[in-house]
Amino acid sequence: MKKYKHVIVIGVDGAGSFVKQADTPNFDRIFAQGAYTYHALASRPTDSGECWGSMLLGVGPDVHKLHNEHVSTYPYPVDAPNPSLFRRIRAAMPDAELGSFCDWNPITFGMVESNLGVTSDTCRDTELIGRICDYIREKKPTFLFTQLDSVDGAGHAHGYGSEKHLQQIHIADEMLGQAYQAVLDAGIQDDTLFMMIADHGGKGCGHGGWSDSEKLTTFACVGPTVQRCDIEEMNIRDLAAITLYALGIEAPEFSETGWTSQVPVGIFADDTLPEYRDISHLAGGVPRISRVQHITEIVTDEEA
Repeated sequence: MKKYKHVIVIGVDGAGSFVKQADTPNFDRIFAQGAYTYHALASRPTDSGECWGSMLLGVGPDVHKLHNEHVSTYPYPVDAPNPSLFRRIRAAMPDAELGSFCDWNPITFGMVESNLGVTSDTCRDTELIGRICDYIREKKPTFLFTQLDSVDGAGHAHGYGSEKHLQQIHIADEMLGQAYQAVLDAGIQDDTLFMMIADHGGKGCGHGGWSDSEKLTTFACVGPTVQRCDIEEMNIRDLAAITLYALGIEAPEFSETGWTSQVPVGIFADDTLPEYRDISHLAGGVPRISRVQHITEIVTDEEA
């Protein structure tokens, strides 16, 4: 299979599977010929530290041990036993341009090693999206990971699935369209795997539990070799394996006590990919409702 020169991830915090209910013309247009699901399984507990950590490390919370308070306080060790995607890519591609642009900066601070030369930025996503687009056009990154936070803010403030939460998903969809337009402007669309993913959903004004509205979430990808399909089975940690596969980097061997990220069936037409394994019994974690808002972006009644 042709490998990609660029992988770009647009992360939308707190969107869960509510994307399906929102007005998302850009999402619908961009991924019309791609692979998608509204029922990717989040990590347990369904909080951002555990979920984004699983995506960037390819292991579950029982292995990476990250949570909101930890990643907000401690930098990710440069010699951690579970390397981030950035460290794996840097080892295989020393000259790669790598970027991490996150509204919630603990993702970059607490999940990415600081000695890799990763270009990073953080601010409210309404401003950050412009910087993301400029970075795509100017640097044409090998790997870019982004996180938009305002959707989670709207969920905490007004309730997940509420009118104002769905409206904020619509606004995030506009940002998604801007990022994809930057890919087109840069002229790299024929060499780019473009992905959108949400870390978790919510119930009421919180999350952390294991209800369907918290644990089921959205993923979509598009690229020259991506098949049009509704992905039947996926865990959000599979983002790591998909990224490495797209860049032609060998993933670690599957282990229930370590790397459990896999390439879901149907995304790529490749018979050499391993059979997808059910890891539902590894959900682990203690269900809890998040009482500490990780968000930097509180959405007020006036803004929503």
